[in-house]
Amino acid sequence: MKKAITFDKEKKALPIITAIIGIGLAIALLVLRLNIVAVVNVGFMCIMSALIFIGIVAKKKVYLFNVIGYCSSAIGIFLYFLIWGADAGFGAFSSGKTGWASADNPLFSGEGSFLTRLGGNILLLLPCAIAVIALVLVAKKSFRKACLHKLLTSVLSIVLAGTSVVYVLTMNLRAEPNVDRLWEGHDDYLDGVDKAKSKSPNVLFILMDDMGYGDTSLNGAIYETPNMDRIGEEGLNFDNFYSSYSVCSPARFALMTGRYPFRGYADNVIYPTYDTLSPFAQTRIFNSIEMGNNCDGMLGDEITLAETFQAAGYNTGAFGKWHLGDYGEYLPTNQGFDYFYGSHHVNDMAPFYHVSEENGEYEIVHGVEELRDESGKKDQRQLTEWIHEEITDWITDKVTESDEPFFAYYATPWPHAPVFVGDEFNGETGMGTYADCLTEFDYYLGELFTTLEDLGVMDDTIIVFTSDNGPALEGSVGGLRGGKYLAYEGGQKVPFMIRWGNNGGLWKEGEERHNSATFVDLMPTLVELCGITGNGGEKNYLPFDRDIDGVSIVPLLKNDTVIHTKDHPILHMKRESLKAVQYTVPTKEILAKEEYKDYKYDVLTDNENITFKYFKRIQNDNSAFFDKYRKNWLHILSDDRGENLNRSSVYPTVAEEMNAKMDEIMKNFKSDRRGINEEYYK
Repeated sequence: MKKAITFDKEKKALPIITAIIGIGLAIALLVLRLNIVAVVNVGFMCIMSALIFIGIVAKKKVYLFNVIGYCSSAIGIFLYFLIWGADAGFGAFSSGKTGWASADNPLFSGEGSFLTRLGGNILLLLPCAIAVIALVLVAKKSFRKACLHKLLTSVLSIVLAGTSVVYVLTMNLRAEPNVDRLWEGHDDYLDGVDKAKSKSPNVLFILMDDMGYGDTSLNGAIYETPNMDRIGEEGLNFDNFYSSYSVCSPARFALMTGRYPFRGYADNVIYPTYDTLSPFAQTRIFNSIEMGNNCDGMLGDEITLAETFQAAGYNTGAFGKWHLGDYGEYLPTNQGFDYFYGSHHVNDMAPFYHVSEENGEYEIVHGVEELRDESGKKDQRQLTEWIHEEITDWITDKVTESDEPFFAYYATPWPHAPVFVGDEFNGETGMGTYADCLTEFDYYLGELFTTLEDLGVMDDTIIVFTSDNGPALEGSVGGLRGGKYLAYEGGQKVPFMIRWGNNGGLWKEGEERHNSATFVDLMPTLVELCGITGNGGEKNYLPFDRDIDGVSIVPLLKNDTVIHTKDHPILHMKRESLKAVQYTVPTKEILAKEEYKDYKYDVLTDNENITFKYFKRIQNDNSAFFDKYRKNWLHILSDDRGENLNRSSVYPTVAEEMNAKMDEIMKNFKSDRRGINEEYYK
C-alpha cells in the first residue's frame, strides 16, 4: 500500500530557502561569534520544527531541505559552543533552588576542556538529533497502513518541536568573550610589580551599595552614623566625589580598574549566568546580549586593584557583594583576591547565597533556602553580622600570622533594596528599616575599628569609605537632583571619606575637600599612597599596555588641588553612551573671553574656579514628564549643585566647547573600545 507520508527531495522554493537560511545562520554564528546569533539560530530551529509538522499535516510530506535547514542551524550552534564555549558545555543544568558550587561540580563549571564541552554539547543536542533521525527514517520507510505512518511521523515531528523547545531552555549560553584580549600586557605588568616594603600601609576599602550622598550624619542624615563619620572626622571628607556610573556593576568595574566601564563591555548590571530552565530568563542570556560580545562580567584580562596589591605581596580579601561575574575568569579569586566571602550577585537576584571562595573554586556556606523564612520569603537579616565576622576573622589572621600588609575590600550589600536589618537593631532609630540597617552596619563598623585598634594597625591602615552610586527607593541625595540609574548629581555624587592616621602629613584630620574626583581615580591614588613600584623602583607603577582613565588624587588630598580640568574631565556615562562631561576651569579663563568680560555674576566674582557640567541629551527625572529630554543643558555646579538652571544661553561658547568635547571623547572610545596601547602590542 502506498504510504501516506512521502520524503520529498525535490528542489522546491520554500524548502530550499529555509535550507539556505539555516546554513547562512550557522555560518554567521561561526564567523561573528556572538551569542545573540546563537539565539537566532535556536529560534530558527524551533520555527523549522513547526514547519516540518505543518508540512506533514498539510502536505503529507517531510521536506529534505527543511530538515537540512534545521540540522545546519543545530550543527552551527554545536560547533560554536564546542570551539568557543566558556564552560564545560552542560548548559542550564544548575539548580536555582540550592545555588551552584563550582568546587562540588568540576565537570559542570569553569572552562572544562574540549572533551567536556564535546560531551556536554552532545548530550544537550542528543534529544533533537534522535528526534530528527527517527523522523527521517520513518518518513522514508514504506508502511502498509497509511494512518499509522501519518501518526508516527506526526508524533515524531511534535517530539522534534518539543526537544527543540527543551534545547532552548537548556542550551549552553556561556561563550568566550569575542573582544580584543589584553592578557600579554596583563601578565607583563603584574610580573613587574615590586614586592611591597615591610611598612607599607594596609588598605580597608569600604563600599556601600545604593547609599546616598546625604546618608551619613556627617553629610546631613537625620539618624546617627558615628563610626562612618569618624573616618571623615579623623581624616578627610569630600563634598564633590563621584561614582563613575550610576548603577552597581559598572561603578565597581571603574573602581577596580581605574577605567570607565565602556572599556570592558561592562556598561550595565551583571546578572547570574545560571539558575534556570526559564526560557531565556535574564539570568541566562542578559549579560552576553546587553553587555555585548559574550561578556559575562569584568573581563579576566582587566588589571584590578586586587591583582596589583596581590602582586605587591599584599594579602587580599573581598567580603560582601561582588557583582562582577559568577564563573571562570570573572570570579573574585580569579581577579586578584586570595579569599572571598559573600555573594556573587545582588540581594534582589536569584539565586542569592553566600559562598566561601579560594583559587576560583567556591562552596556555598549559606544556601538559598537558609536565606528564606518559613513562608519562603527572602530573609537576609543576618548578612551584616556574617560578613562582619568573616572580615574580622580574616584581618585578625593576616595581621597576627603574616608579615605582609592586607588589602581588604568590604563591599556590604546594604542599603540596596530589599533592605533587611538584624533583630537586635530592628526599630533602633524609629525611622524605618533603611535607617535601622545603616545603624546596624555602623555599629559593626565600630566593632571592626576596635579590632584594628586592638591589633595595633588602625593608624597604619588607609580606610576609604564610599558608595557605588546614589539611592534607589529610599535614602537621601542631600538636596541633589535624581538618583540611581540617572547621570544627575543624585545618581553619581556619593559620600567619600578617607582616613590614614600615619599619613606623613599629607593632610590634617577633620579637613574637607571640595574639588571633584571620581571612582576611576582610586586605582592610581592607592598605588601612589601605598608606594607600589615596578621594575625595581619605578614609582606609581600603573598598567602600561592600556589606557587608565583616572588620575591620582594625591594633589587633591594634600591641598584641594583641581585635578579634573578640560584635559581630563569627569565622564557621566550610561548604557554605552556619554551623558555628560564635567570639569573645572579658572574663573579668569572665562572672563578672558570677549563675550563674558563684562559679566558680573556672583559665581564669577566669588569663586577662583568654576565647575561646569554639560548634558547633550538627558532623560527628564520628573516622572510626570518621562517622555521629555533636556537637551544642550549646561550647569554650573559651583553655585547650583541641584542642577536647577540651564546656563547654556548665558555661556553658549562653553556649551559648544563641552558639546564638542563629548563628541571627541565618544569618537575616541568607539575607535579603541578597550583603550589599547598600540605601541605595546605591535
